[in-house]
Amino acid sequence: MELAKPRIDVGLFTNRLEPMLAFWQQDVGLAFDHMIGIGGGVRQHRHDMLGSVLKLNHARDPLPPDRPSGYQQLLIARRGLSAPEPLVDPDGNRILLVPPGVEGVRRIGVRMRVRDPAAHRRFLVRALGCHPLDGSDAGVFCGDSLILLEPGGDTTGDAGYRAPGFRYITLQVFDVDAAHRAVLDAGGGEGLPPVTMGATARVSFIRDPDGNWIELSERASVTGRPVS
Repeated sequence: MELAKPRIDVGLFTNRLEPMLAFWQQDVGLAFDHMIGIGGGVRQHRHDMLGSVLKLNHARDPLPPDRPSGYQQLLIARRGLSAPEPLVDPDGNRILLVPPGVEGVRRIGVRMRVRDPAAHRRFLVRALGCHPLDGSDAGVFCGDSLILLEPGGDTTGDAGYRAPGFRYITLQVFDVDAAHRAVLDAGGGEGLPPVTMGATARVSFIRDPDGNWIELSERASVTGRPVS
């Protein structure tokens, strides 16, 4: 899979807009970019994260309680730190600010719990075109974003998409229809077939072997060409 942007984005859902905006902008130091409506009473507040996007999705209606996804912690490189600095946002999501290079993090990283790290690494390499970290099962690079894999994932594989917490990652691609088919052919599960969102983007969702949600996005502002 050819990435249109050499890094991943991270999406979370919340009902607590004001405290979450204050935390991510003031405590973490992310710059707000813009807000878009994504339907269903949800507004996405997009923040720059070293070239990645933190997608803070604020739901108007109460979010249903659900089991956590496999996305356990967001790691963000921060110059000037002498040691990692753990943080927790108002919803209980875990963040780790790290000196660049610590745990292999160049810009951002996502720590995941999965049932089988070796099998999961093979899926990420085969289906998404990620590159193994030092040839081990510990993780992969998607562009310059790191995905760290730890054993212990929920075996049910049915964590919901629209629920509190880190819920999905996004890969920007040049052809979302072709990328979606390729992931399904490589063993991914169907999440949502490709749909067009006006002139902005064409997106789809697939699910990894543990049922975690992954968005594929063909965004006009990233690819530099109109959405087909």
